[in-house]
Amino acid sequence: MRDVLDPFTLPFVQRGLVEVGLLSVAAGLIGTWVVLRGLAFFSHAVGTAAFPGLVLADGLSFSAHLGALGTAGIVAAGVGFLGRRDRERYDSITALVLIGALAAGVILASDVFHSGANVETLLFGSLLVIDDSDLLWAGATGLAVVLATVALGPRWLATGFDPGSARGLGIRSGATDAVLIVLVALVAIASLSAIGALLSTALIVVPAATTRLLFDRLAAWQAATVALAAAEGVVGLWASVRLNAPPGAAIAVLAGSVFALVAIARALRARGGRAALAAAALLAAALLGGCGSGGGSSSTSEDAIRVVATTTQLGDVVREVGGAAVDVTQILKPNSDPHDYEPRPRDVQDTAGAKVVFESGDDLDHWMGKVVEQAGGSPVVVDLGARATTKLPGESSGPEASRYDPHWWHDPRNVEAAVPAIRDALTKANPAGRDDYARGADAYLAKLRALDAGIAACFASVPAEQRKLVTDHDAFGYFARRYGVTVIGAVIPSQTTQAQPSAGAIADLAKVIARENVKAVFPESSVNPKLARAIADRTGATAKYELYGDTLGPEGSDGATYLAMERHNADAMLRGFTGGARGCAIAGL
Repeated sequence: MRDVLDPFTLPFVQRGLVEVGLLSVAAGLIGTWVVLRGLAFFSHAVGTAAFPGLVLADGLSFSAHLGALGTAGIVAAGVGFLGRRDRERYDSITALVLIGALAAGVILASDVFHSGANVETLLFGSLLVIDDSDLLWAGATGLAVVLATVALGPRWLATGFDPGSARGLGIRSGATDAVLIVLVALVAIASLSAIGALLSTALIVVPAATTRLLFDRLAAWQAATVALAAAEGVVGLWASVRLNAPPGAAIAVLAGSVFALVAIARALRARGGRAALAAAALLAAALLGGCGSGGGSSSTSEDAIRVVATTTQLGDVVREVGGAAVDVTQILKPNSDPHDYEPRPRDVQDTAGAKVVFESGDDLDHWMGKVVEQAGGSPVVVDLGARATTKLPGESSGPEASRYDPHWWHDPRNVEAAVPAIRDALTKANPAGRDDYARGADAYLAKLRALDAGIAACFASVPAEQRKLVTDHDAFGYFARRYGVTVIGAVIPSQTTQAQPSAGAIADLAKVIARENVKAVFPESSVNPKLARAIADRTGATAKYELYGDTLGPEGSDGATYLAMERHNADAMLRGFTGGARGCAIAGL
């Protein structure tokens, strides 16, 4: 039993419990009015349409809540204005406004800020970002909903059941409906951090729709909805930790399952109580089966110290240096993209108690700051990107505005500079392992020098005019500068894969490829290759040579280790440059 309740001892979960408790009041009450008045689609739309506001807030560095509030205000005003005389067309009008908001968000993300912006957390929710401002939003919104329900509830009820009779009695719906629409928008915004904009419906609509199947009287329905929303929020938070899943998704799946359970049981009840009980038991068993515990962390030896590395490359290098004297928790898994990674509860649990945390830096794994903060303790945080001896300013082939290209490891000399920093940090944390760390560092440095010399020799054998590189995104600036490669362009003209290319940019790239007689377009292992292959087909280039850009490959692949990754990339590039006539073999790695 104690293990089952362990998630509730974590500080970020406790803060999340307060958040969902406050949200359940706001969402539970407003949800009954949403279901009664047929505003379920609007409530979903206003959360989803927060996208452009979130992009603006991230791109211009101001409050995400304010950005979402601005968008929600525009959406609510647009729907209210266009539907003021024709309530029957609310859904159609809402859809039109929603499409406009989403289109604006895509344009802002792709063509203005040249990145998808760091909005995934607010689209899907995260326990790790809930802070006092979120609690304040949730509490203030809950209070506003309670006061509005007391003051305007009878009017909402009257206009919801019989708008014609309400007008005959002198009850006008315009102002009261506007208040209701604004409150729905506020609840969706208050749910951003815990539930996410895309999944706010799971807290606003689904609990109210579930309890509506069981209760006919308004007061009982509202009380039951608040209680159910709170219960689903608590269990959803617990499940998100046990399953290492985003809280919004966990709560949404739970709410949908409970609704299905109640709906099926209610439908079968008329056919016999036993059938209803059997169906309920079957669904409950399936639901509980899905909430089992994820596997725990592996055991460690007595002498090994616990360290954390954010990326796959760092995890591999730290293991090479530390050997058996370190127990490395690697946050990212092979073929996972660090640009759009959202930390999970288990990352916090794994980081708690770590002696050293190794970060890649240059904003690639900025999300690790949240993990370290929530994990507590006092680990030494080492930014290995800051140790790199060569730095590329923001001069990529695309319009990226980053100060640095974060892919510093593609120049082996930078990894050579990082190895002593790893050795020294491990030695300081565990002086007893000094000799082991020194031996590991020396052996790995020898391999890095052999790698660098081998790649340089391979590329020197191919004329410079043939070394023309087109990749999925701007990840190979360091590699290109080190080995004399000309970067012609990238399918995604950005140093982050979160950006989206425009049709014009793709057309321009195709023209450049044809003009420069580029023989190969190189897809990347962690990016969908369809667009790169389509451009290659259009221009007559090949796209059969894949590169490892942001991440190592799985065990057994050509990119399973850092050394293997760079050797594979060099071989793939040369084969692409020469039409398959020449590769790159490096011995001694």
